[in-house]
Amino acid sequence: MPVLPANLNDIPALASLLNNAYRGDESKAGWTSEAHLFRGNKRTDEDRIRDLLNSSGTVFLKFVNEPDNIIGCVFLQKKKSKLYLGMLSVSPTMQSKGIGKQLLKEAEVMAKMQNCTTIFMTVISIRKELIKWYERHGYFNTGKTVPFPAEESSGTPVMPLEMIILEKILP
Repeated sequence: MPVLPANLNDIPALASLLNNAYRGDESKAGWTSEAHLFRGNKRTDEDRIRDLLNSSGTVFLKFVNEPDNIIGCVFLQKKKSKLYLGMLSVSPTMQSKGIGKQLLKEAEVMAKMQNCTTIFMTVISIRKELIKWYERHGYFNTGKTVPFPAEESSGTPVMPLEMIILEKILP
C-alpha cells in the first residue's frame, strides 16, 4: 500500500482518522485509544489540520488502502536538524498489521532527505504501552518533559497530564 503526502483535499479524512484512532467509542477497538484520558471525542479538528498543512516545513503522510481510503497517517515537521513526528495514527480496525511501522520508516526516509539527524516526538507519559512500542522501534526517553498542550481542539484531560520527549538518532 502506498504512503503518500496528504493534501488539503484529505483534511476531512485525516480528521476522521485521527479522532477515531484516539478518542470516542470507535477508538476502543484498537490499542491506541486515549478515550479514558479525555472528555470529548475529538483529538483534533479540520482547522487545526489545515493550519498544520499550511505551515512551513510540514507534511502529513497518509497510508491508503486499495479503495484509496486513508487508514494511517503521520505528521512531520522539520525543526532545524531534527524532524518532529506527531499524530501517528492507524484506523483502530487496521492496527497491528504493520501500518504504523511502515509510517515510521517513511518518516525516517523523509528525515534523511531533509538532512535531519534525529526524529523526536512527545507522548503522554502514562501511555506506557505506546512508549514501549516506540522504544522497540529505536526511540528512547530523553528524560525531558513538557506540559500537555491546552488546545481546545484536543479535548479536555480528566487528570493532569504531561508529555515525555522521545528521540531516535538516525544512522
